[in-house]
Amino acid sequence: MALFSSLTPVFIAIICVLIGVIMKRWNGEKEKRDTKSKHPSRPWVDEDLKDGTDHPLEEEDEDEWQGLEENVAHVPFTGERYSEAEMIKRSQTFYELLNKRRSVRFLSDEPVPREVIDNVIRTAGTSPSGAHTEPWTFVVVQDPYLKHKIREIVEEEEEINYKKRMGDRWVNDLKRLRTNWIKEYLDTAPYLILIFKQVYGWLPNGKKKTHYYNEISVSIACGILLAALQNAGLYTVTSTPLNCGPQLRVLLQRPANEKLLLLLPVGYPGKGATVPALARKPLEDIMVVV
Repeated sequence: MALFSSLTPVFIAIICVLIGVIMKRWNGEKEKRDTKSKHPSRPWVDEDLKDGTDHPLEEEDEDEWQGLEENVAHVPFTGERYSEAEMIKRSQTFYELLNKRRSVRFLSDEPVPREVIDNVIRTAGTSPSGAHTEPWTFVVVQDPYLKHKIREIVEEEEEINYKKRMGDRWVNDLKRLRTNWIKEYLDTAPYLILIFKQVYGWLPNGKKKTHYYNEISVSIACGILLAALQNAGLYTVTSTPLNCGPQLRVLLQRPANEKLLLLLPVGYPGKGATVPALARKPLEDIMVVV
């Protein structure tokens, strides 16, 4: 009896450990089930865009963590300075130019000078980026076969998006704009520009290089690209081909560190082109001065 009494705390401790192990395993299985059950709630998220955060970079040695120069030389800078009247005039003129920008889904197959495309992408490349990593790749597609293959991939996935993935509310919101999964402009536009974000780069020693704020940086570059296209008299529609990224990356032979962010068909408006009669919010609705 005395022996049993002395062993009782041991038995209790063992039972507590076993209960703890069982609970931990049960919670782990529950988390897995919850993760699986939650996944369909956002089916419109392109899986290809997520793996920039899903795969953390390897830790680099402190002395060579980016393989860059320790100090970057600074040079004198003098910016343009205008009179107040000229500033107001220039800002108004630029606003009026960009206020004419519209998303155009009916594009002509009329040729566009290649030099113009080169220049607008050079302009997009002036965008700021995290730690000056310039994490963007602009793939310009003009080959008719490749354009049609892109259209096939996009339309196949978009039909599933509209019919199954996006949900009734989203589809109904798009109905008033008369959009659907048919993307004729992917064949007719003289150029398709596919913008890829580089979620990481490579160091000379073969290790991964961090690309800070890569999605924000590339998004800013896309905004500058849209302004440059408008300035050149070209039109486009911002297309986010959801669930198409991996296929298009393979088709265009892009490396695994590049993820498709945006697809822009570029050209002149087609004959008889129309756009929805939409109005933009007034200044007082988008600006707060404190």
